[in-house]
Amino acid sequence: MTASQDLVVEVLSLRVAVSAVGLVGNVILILAIFQTKLSRVKSFELFLLGLAAANLEEIVIVNIYDIVILQVAATSIDRRLCHLLKFLTIFGEISSILFTVLISIYRQQKLRDAHKRVNLPIYLDRIGSAWMVSGLCVMLAALLSLPIFIITPERAVGNSTANSSGCPPDFFQCSSNHCPLLNKVFKYLFIVMCNLLPLIIVTVASCLIITVLLNQRQTVAPGLSVSGSSQFGRKTKGPRLHRSTIAVLAAMGLFQVDWTLYLILQLTVDPSEFPLWAETEFFISTSYTSISPYVYGIGNNLFSCKNFLKK
Repeated sequence: MTASQDLVVEVLSLRVAVSAVGLVGNVILILAIFQTKLSRVKSFELFLLGLAAANLEEIVIVNIYDIVILQVAATSIDRRLCHLLKFLTIFGEISSILFTVLISIYRQQKLRDAHKRVNLPIYLDRIGSAWMVSGLCVMLAALLSLPIFIITPERAVGNSTANSSGCPPDFFQCSSNHCPLLNKVFKYLFIVMCNLLPLIIVTVASCLIITVLLNQRQTVAPGLSVSGSSQFGRKTKGPRLHRSTIAVLAAMGLFQVDWTLYLILQLTVDPSEFPLWAETEFFISTSYTSISPYVYGIGNNLFSCKNFLKK
C-alpha cells in the first residue's frame, strides 16, 4: 500500500470516528430531551432539540455526499441526485447555524436585566413563540438552500475529486478562465448571509453574556453578607443556570472557531488546487455538530444517568 493510499485510509477512518461521535452525541441529546414529554418541554430544550436534529441530518447527509458520491461512486452521477444531496447538506448546515444563533440570542435575552425582571418570562419563554421561531429557522434554512438547484458547478482542471464525479466538493466551483456570475454571486451571498452574519451575531451575543456574568459577579460579591434567606431562595436555580450559561458560552466559542476557519478556507483556498478540500471542509464543519451536543448535554445535566433512569 502506497503512502497516498495510507493517507486516504487514515483520513477515512478519522471521518468515520468523528461521524460516529457526532451521531451518538446528537442521538443521546434528542433522547434525553424526549425523556420529558413534549407538552412539558421548555423553550431552551426545544431549541436544543432542533439543533440536535439539524446536526444529525447534516452528519448523515454530508457522509453520503462526500464519501459515497465523491469517493466511491462512478463517474456518471445523476445531476438531480447530486443537487438533492447538496441541498440537504446545506439545509442541515444552515439549520444548525440558525439554531445556534437562536440559542445565543435566547440566553442573552434571558440574562439581560434578570435582576429587574426576576421571574417574569421573556417572549421566547412562551412555548408557542419557541415553536414559531423554530419553524422560521427551518423555513429560512430551506429558502437559503433552494438556489443550489439553479447552480451549475463546473469541473476545474487539477482537482481529481471533481473530475472523478459529477458532484464537486465545492458546488460554487468554476474555472479561473470562465466563472458564471451566478456562481460568484451565490457563493459570496451564501458566505455573508449563512456564515459571516451568524458568526457576528453569536460573537456579539457571547460578549454580552460575558458582560452580564461579570456584572453579576461584581454585584453578588459585596452582598455575600446579606441574610441567608435570599441566598437560600436562589441556591437551587442559580448554579444550574450558571452551569447552563457556561455550556452555552463554550459551544458558542467552538462555533466561532470552526466557522472562522471555514470562512478563511472559503476565501483563501482554491478547491481546484487543493485535493483535500472536501475532507478539510468536512472536519471544520462537522467538529461543531459532533462536539456541541456533548457540551450542551453535560452543561444542562441532560446526559446524567439519573435523567435516563428516572422512569
